[in-house]
Amino acid sequence: MRIIHVLKNTRGFAKAAASALKWRSMRNKAEVERRIKILTFWKEHGLKASTDAFGVSRASLFRWQQTLDQSRGNVSCLDPLSTAPKQKRVRSIPPALEQALIDWRTRRPRIGGQKLVPLLKKQGFLVSHAYIDRCISDLKRLGRLPKQAKLSFYARTGTHHELLKTKVKKQRRPKKQGLEIDTIVRHIDGIKRYTLTAIDVAGRFAYAHTYTNHSSDSARDFLKRLIRNAPFCITEVQTDNGSEFAHHFHDACITLGIKHYHTYPRSPKMNAYIERFNRTVSEEFMVYHRTLLRDDLVAWDNALTEWLSWYNEERPHEGLGLLAPMEYYRGLIAGVS
Repeated sequence: MRIIHVLKNTRGFAKAAASALKWRSMRNKAEVERRIKILTFWKEHGLKASTDAFGVSRASLFRWQQTLDQSRGNVSCLDPLSTAPKQKRVRSIPPALEQALIDWRTRRPRIGGQKLVPLLKKQGFLVSHAYIDRCISDLKRLGRLPKQAKLSFYARTGTHHELLKTKVKKQRRPKKQGLEIDTIVRHIDGIKRYTLTAIDVAGRFAYAHTYTNHSSDSARDFLKRLIRNAPFCITEVQTDNGSEFAHHFHDACITLGIKHYHTYPRSPKMNAYIERFNRTVSEEFMVYHRTLLRDDLVAWDNALTEWLSWYNEERPHEGLGLLAPMEYYRGLIAGVS
């Protein structure tokens, strides 16, 4: 692909572009502009007026002007240099304290800095909690503390191997679209029931199904049921970070070509549509069928299916202009055709 600059042959374009790049790369643009203003004022009103007005010394003015002349008017040379020290201080740990920390962490790998303070005080080290934490971090980085690794055992071969942590960056939904999925947990007389719910952000089509366990295999089954019942093609879903939406559920999304987005931890507002549907199904259906949820899941699912049919076919939604979800979808199809 060839890129064509519209202003390529315009007179002064190259100079302006180079100047813009110089200004963008400056560390302190405000200081450069101030120095240019002072030098301009100096040429027009003289040395004494400049030093009195801006509070700069005579040597600074001549030094700035000399630097500007040597760079042939390149204003980027007036950009102040970094004031960071060339040789930064490095935290040093007394050898006796370092050995004491290594000994404690070798014998008690999980002990933290706050508990080490009184233990080290008995050994004659008067140190703070924060200092101990920093020392432990430094020793970890230098590899002087024993590394704690989780091992996996193969019963067939009798060998061990280290479990390496791989942190996968979760995808965030760029805008509110697609489906949101969540789980409603109910405790009834010591029995737990898990109802997975889903709703379409655009047309409010909703679906739900109840399970007796909280596994990702159940969530995968729910996803397959959702695909069979949804009146549209599912391309992306958003869930929270619950364990039921990992492993089998996430693998199923990859296999089916569905983008799986996650919310931030402790951020239910990111799943606002499904959270509101959870309240609706709880208040309008669940509270009236608690005994079925506890005793007869088949009858419960039949009643839930009947309620969902009414919800999607007849129940008006304020977010859709008092249309039912299926009426909304039929209107979209009619508008396209």
